[in-house]
Amino acid sequence: MQPKLLDQVRSTMRVRHLSKRTEEAYVQWIKRYIRFHNTTHPSLLNELHAEQFLTHLAVHDHVAASTQNQALNAILFLYKDILKTPLKQLAEVTRANRSIRIPTVFTQPEVKRVLAQLTGTTSLVAQLLYGSGLRLLEALRIRIKDVDFETHTLIIREGKGNKDRRTVLSDSLIPRLKIHVEKVKALHADDLADGFGEVHLPNQLSKKMPRAAASWEWQYVFPSVRRSTDPRTKRKMRHHIEESHVQREIKKAIRSAGITKGGSSHTFRHSFATHLLENGYDIRTVQDLLGHADVRTTMIYTHVLNKGGVSVKSPLD
Repeated sequence: MQPKLLDQVRSTMRVRHLSKRTEEAYVQWIKRYIRFHNTTHPSLLNELHAEQFLTHLAVHDHVAASTQNQALNAILFLYKDILKTPLKQLAEVTRANRSIRIPTVFTQPEVKRVLAQLTGTTSLVAQLLYGSGLRLLEALRIRIKDVDFETHTLIIREGKGNKDRRTVLSDSLIPRLKIHVEKVKALHADDLADGFGEVHLPNQLSKKMPRAAASWEWQYVFPSVRRSTDPRTKRKMRHHIEESHVQREIKKAIRSAGITKGGSSHTFRHSFATHLLENGYDIRTVQDLLGHADVRTTMIYTHVLNKGGVSVKSPLD
């Protein structure tokens, strides 16, 4: 019965157009919930059992607030959308408060030092992260049709919150990006000649536009070096490059640049926002470019600026 239940979870999430990453996370949480209660079917459990599981995560596993909230969302989804027995009291429970932390930000000289350590495709991706304020997966999922060299803009499709947005494309990056795109076009031509050339299409586009998967405009700007089998369709396609590969290369570049404050691929996005605010751009503009639903999320970058307590002279001096 358990595999059947999980299959229902997967199919329902795909109908709702939820991301593959969310699907995988929810399935794992539901598995953990079932195992926690000795493989008892969730239909035989109630809100008390769900609260016991969430309490265990917080008290014994010491999970982060965001992790606990994700587990709660998965359980609520299971009962409301799959079992059709919503846990109303659990849905009204106060969610765990996420810690507010000031993000790590590179200075502009540090950005230059890190970028100088990178080469090839990873260098292009990193420059997009910083130059356009992208999340890593947003950069890797960019399609050819979403790059507008004429207006110097990028369209980010189905970003966080399943929303589209438009952001800036750096003038200095365009010549190199055009050369890269020509190489990708040649790779796509080779794929077509070999009887392949398809990519994964979002939502139900593969049914509405069956030929679009092999069309040039739908290809990824940063395709993988090798073809792979799509786990959903079982068709051999060319996916975008691996997220983990880019993360490792950027981590290595940060160490090679001698930066001890740490950082990751996401630090480029933090730096993009902070440097725009330093240069006088208003908070609403930065909010739109980052794709934040709430301006309070963007406000965190004002804490990084050289204001407030940082500019106070110590009494010891």
